[in-house]
Amino acid sequence: MARQTEQSLRSAAVKTLTTGSFLFHGLEQEPLFQALDDQTLVTEKLYSNRPVYTAFRPQTWLEHLYVVVDGGPVIMRSTPLDRVTAITYPGGCFGMRNLSVGFGTVARAFPSLVEAYKTTDVIKVPGAVVQTLYEQNAEFRHRYALLFELREKFQYHLLNCSTYPPQAVAALLRALVYQERNLGSQPKGPKAEYWFDLPIDLIARACQLNHRTVEQVLKGLTKAGYLKPNKASDSTHDLVQVVDPEGLKAVYGATRDKVSWWPLK
Repeated sequence: MARQTEQSLRSAAVKTLTTGSFLFHGLEQEPLFQALDDQTLVTEKLYSNRPVYTAFRPQTWLEHLYVVVDGGPVIMRSTPLDRVTAITYPGGCFGMRNLSVGFGTVARAFPSLVEAYKTTDVIKVPGAVVQTLYEQNAEFRHRYALLFELREKFQYHLLNCSTYPPQAVAALLRALVYQERNLGSQPKGPKAEYWFDLPIDLIARACQLNHRTVEQVLKGLTKAGYLKPNKASDSTHDLVQVVDPEGLKAVYGATRDKVSWWPLK
């Protein structure tokens, strides 16, 4: 009975990977997955405000790739400005830039803390499994490379904006829209909306703004019709619903005299 339970847990983990993650989607027929033993895949719960690891330590490599299954998001914070430079939601994964696989061997940066901002369920896939798939499967190789590209473009969005608050917040939202769309996780619903669990504190850290300013920008974006207002019945006040992702481009590229709804000139 215990043996059957272990096998069912492993099967459940494989099914979750091959149906619910961008990187491993549709790879259930890979012989490597069929040959995984009961201890290979590790299901783990990450708790908020607890470091997962410090990225980019010299000559230090991770043993596993982390696939986000539920909860989150998971963030990466740079020092000393404590700026959020990566946000990972379910369906995505993190840790690839600290595996000695593919571009990981050259993707060096300064030490940065990786932590779960909210409780997160992950599946840890051994680096050896990732390496084998990278070498043997062209589609996996393409997806793996895209993950690196999306990380770079996320940071590019944050850097390619001014300190003008509407533009800074719009840049973050555009970065998330671009990321989730390319991962195939969103949009959601018939109206093609993008939903993000995105606390004001996270926005403030990513955009280098204070919390009060972020609140005012979100109100302005909502009033202007780019975001959908939260209902009182919503289970969380951290939900940001983007209903006009294309319209955000105008805000993203705006200068001070082009955003009429922002009161501060």
